[in-house]
Amino acid sequence: MTEAAEPVLTVVWDPFVRVYHWSQAALIGAAWITADGWKWGHEAAGYAVAGLILARVVWGLVGPRHARFSDFLHGPGAVLQYLRHLIAGHAPHYLGHNPAGGAMILALLTVTALTGLTGWLQTTDAFWGSDAMEEIHEGFAIAILWLVALHVTGVIVESLRQRENLARAMVTGRKRRRPGQDA
Repeated sequence: MTEAAEPVLTVVWDPFVRVYHWSQAALIGAAWITADGWKWGHEAAGYAVAGLILARVVWGLVGPRHARFSDFLHGPGAVLQYLRHLIAGHAPHYLGHNPAGGAMILALLTVTALTGLTGWLQTTDAFWGSDAMEEIHEGFAIAILWLVALHVTGVIVESLRQRENLARAMVTGRKRRRPGQDA
């Protein structure tokens, strides 16, 4: 292999996306830890997550290429096709998020936003003390845990498949660009 054919590190995820990702993970963890006993901390974590989601949505529309939803959100057919190729062992490499990763981002953003919304609704006159709204809120919170488990599993599978530490890439922002791959 010539030097020109060697993979090179290239910046994929900008600082905002990386700080958002790890901040959201930490704040969701904080919300879980404070759920039963420290109401102020739980609510503060929830509002902070809601603010992060709002900022991420804006950044998904105006941020750099790999931060934009248009770069990684695909229709259900493309996601299913990618998963079929993955199972068959010949899924294409994506410099940014692959279609399954994009679907996971959308699912996490949606379920986390719904968790925040239902938490906030419990502070309103209409739903103050509502057992039903509390159950819905807890259901969404549990769904976040399931999605996080799927997300981490996907990161491990893709890291092994690509022979690249994707968790480290989300810290450094850099991934290996394959020969002929558009930066």
